[in-house]
Amino acid sequence: MDIQRHEVSRRAAVAAVVGAGAFGVAGVVATPAHAAVRTLERGHTGADVLALQKRLAQLRYWVGTPDGTFGHLTQQAVWALQKVAGVSRTGKVAAVERSLLSRGVRTRPRSTSGNVLEVDLARQLLFVIGNGALVYVLNTSTGSGERYYSGSSWKTARTPTGSYSIYYRWPNGWQNGSLGSMWRPTYWKGDFAIHGSQSIPPYPASHGCCRVSTAAQDMLWAQGRVAIGRRVWVY
Repeated sequence: MDIQRHEVSRRAAVAAVVGAGAFGVAGVVATPAHAAVRTLERGHTGADVLALQKRLAQLRYWVGTPDGTFGHLTQQAVWALQKVAGVSRTGKVAAVERSLLSRGVRTRPRSTSGNVLEVDLARQLLFVIGNGALVYVLNTSTGSGERYYSGSSWKTARTPTGSYSIYYRWPNGWQNGSLGSMWRPTYWKGDFAIHGSQSIPPYPASHGCCRVSTAAQDMLWAQGRVAIGRRVWVY
């Protein structure tokens, strides 16, 4: 009977951890020594993934709708967390990331008022500011610094710094050009735009635009975050 009672208690403890998730408002849920905590990565599913997504969202790292599946958007959010913390950009959640989530690591953008889209080139992050408050943190990929040929001349893939305003938006869908395709681009200086892409690595890789996921770009449109006249501050 003692063995049976111990087994029931052990199962209950593990179930409680899984049910609550490995992350909470107050921090990491205490896990029994014999209950393994897995490293979460793309393709994983379960209650622990759902708890991760909810915690990321609580800290303003945009994950879309938490659904318990570690997909593209969750990986984007984890990269954003890792960039804010200045740790290795693995896209996975192990002990280091669990500690960051437990401590509630987040960033403070520069804007303290108004509705602004901030692009931090050094950390490759895009901050959505609403009425002076941080609304979302997004992983972004900007100018790679590499040379490329376009329009009968060689150019360097750089994202210009400064304060600008969105002046034109592609109505819907993909805009196709000589340098590739952009999902619902919103232009803020010349040919430079914030746009959706199917490739948003955790490092500079674009011709100068600010790439985000197509789902994130749809969200920015739906919530009016990329309206004509919206300030874009690149630094």
